Amino acid sequence: MANDAKTVACATCGLVQRVNEPPAGFAAECARCGGVILERRVAGPEVTAALTLAALILYIPANVYPILRMSYYGAYSENTVWDGVVALARQQEWLVAAVVFLASIVVPLVKLAVLFFLVASARARSTRWQRLRTSLYRFIDVIGPWAMLDVFLLAILVALVKMGEIATVLPGPGLLAFAGVVILTIVASASFDPRLIWN
Repeated sequence: MANDAKTVACATCGLVQRVNEPPAGFAAECARCGGVILERRVAGPEVTAALTLAALILYIPANVYPILRMSYYGAYSENTVWDGVVALARQQEWLVAAVVFLASIVVPLVKLAVLFFLVASARARSTRWQRLRTSLYRFIDVIGPWAMLDVFLLAILVALVKMGEIATVLPGPGLLAFAGVVILTIVASASFDPRLIWN
């Protein structure tokens, strides 16, 4: 074995084995179950930074432009995500309003800000706060599922189906930007290699 071989336990079957660091774009598989035990991503911090910056740019129209446009017996309305939070709060639906506010406005912004900080510090080859930065990476991994794209799109689909006979409901330009933010954030998070924090 080469001197740079690592002792790694498979997360699937638990087999402890020594493997060499794979080249960029390749992965080492478990000898017993075939699961990936060591992987080296092709994308560097520049790709993650570009995706994060694109998501941050789309974050503004996602929250400024209307998500839905509705025409109901001559009355026309446009609603942004913030309008939905305010409407829920006015109807005393405090818990739902808080969840929508956190999941649709706060969580994506926090995730993007933390990801951008991690990329910038990795690019600068900073050796400061490495444990904190690792904890921040784990944190954005945990809050990732709260970016509620599937629930949000399901709610819009229900509105389109239920209101289709009595009103005209159309998706607004903010919906496309919102979907773009969520997709770019997922890809940016997946492209970041946490080992860059310690290299």
